[in-house]
Amino acid sequence: MSASPTIVWFRRDLRLSDHAALSAAVKRGGPVIPVFIRDAMVDGLGAAPKWRLGLGVECFGAALQEVGSRLVLRSGPAREVLEELVEETGAGAVYWSRAYDPDSVERDTRVKEALKARGVEAESFTGHLMFEPWSVETQQGAFYKVYTPFWKSVKGRDVAAPVNAPSELKAPGTWPESEALAEWALGAAMRRGAEVVRPYVRLGEQAAQTRLGVFMRDKVADYAEARDRVSEDGTSGLSENLSLGEISPAQCWHAGLRAVEAGKAGAETFLKELVWREFAYHLMWHTPRILTDNWREEWDAFPWNEDERLKEVKAWKQGRTGIRFVDAGMREMYVTGRMHNRVRMIVASYLTKHLMCHWRVGQKWFEDCLIDWDPASNAMGWQWSAGSGPDATPYFRVFNPVTQREKFDPDRAYVNRWIAEERSEPAEEALAYFDAIPESWPLSAGDAYPEPIVDVKSGREKALKAYENRGF
Repeated sequence: MSASPTIVWFRRDLRLSDHAALSAAVKRGGPVIPVFIRDAMVDGLGAAPKWRLGLGVECFGAALQEVGSRLVLRSGPAREVLEELVEETGAGAVYWSRAYDPDSVERDTRVKEALKARGVEAESFTGHLMFEPWSVETQQGAFYKVYTPFWKSVKGRDVAAPVNAPSELKAPGTWPESEALAEWALGAAMRRGAEVVRPYVRLGEQAAQTRLGVFMRDKVADYAEARDRVSEDGTSGLSENLSLGEISPAQCWHAGLRAVEAGKAGAETFLKELVWREFAYHLMWHTPRILTDNWREEWDAFPWNEDERLKEVKAWKQGRTGIRFVDAGMREMYVTGRMHNRVRMIVASYLTKHLMCHWRVGQKWFEDCLIDWDPASNAMGWQWSAGSGPDATPYFRVFNPVTQREKFDPDRAYVNRWIAEERSEPAEEALAYFDAIPESWPLSAGDAYPEPIVDVKSGREKALKAYENRGF
């Protein structure tokens, strides 16, 4: 037990329960000083993720106050900020939850080395994943490159039971000064879109737990089929909260296990989706190039277009391709900050295959527009759809957005919810799209709906010809 304070550096782990670093700080015995740092990595976030992070930080600060604590906000390079706080507070330890992207790993390594050199205990803890990337290996000692054997390897492993939130955090005698969250203006780039998206946000740990509970009670039994029916609310929606650690994957996992034991048919499918998220993080850890380059290097010579100025790319971004299923998905994203997973696959396939655009174009756009943006899942999803990634959809599988709409939105409820043009009484959500988009897009509900920029059949044929010419 120590009387010196412990700094807990919060990042994408904005919760009190099942938080190993926070639990260790409490166990250490001294005052606990929660800190959030706005560094270059925060500043580099896209508009929607940064705005959503700001909301999350504000909500988490209020949750800390309920347990007698507060969140200290500082800006600057993480190492410098933490060293300054150690000097100011006399902290003997700094704890944080592990991150796995290469930039965070490099930053955290430098922080740990600098703090230890000063005689400060510096430790990172698990929490964003259930299975550490270095702990899952094939029989040959390599990492898994295919999902199914990865799933078989981890599905029977024990996942530690979630730990309850502390009822109280010991405060220091004097709190270090904190910057004002409002002055950070984390939502500035969202502009008028923030007001449109805000009603769809489920903010904070309590909302995440409620979301999980309702899903397990009412939806998980039908999840295996309902998750693909795009006009239904058949998914958990937890990607938003998992992305900022407002709920832990272990909490979701144990809820899913209980549903399996209760005989709810869709529960195992839910567990598999949690492990798919883990798989993306494992691949990012072992092969960081998945974030920036073709995971399959043979795709480096493929003639994708990377010019974002093309009219086809602009039409895709605006949800004006003339393909209603694709356009509906893009518009859902602008209004809600999220997009149905089935539709994400269609939207991504259309960009990378029918329009022959590089997956990096879509990855970058989603990074700016999604409130549930996650570096590993976003990269994995785009490379899977494009065919250049691990466990990817094969090159010859080009989703037909018309037949996909007929299969998963047969009554057009999803399309009609999000597309307003040429409808006498457009849905409220469809009209909201025009309030959310940049003012520089001179669009209105009275516009004519566009003709397809690329015919579905000819676009597929063009893509297949390009694949064949490259020897795929």
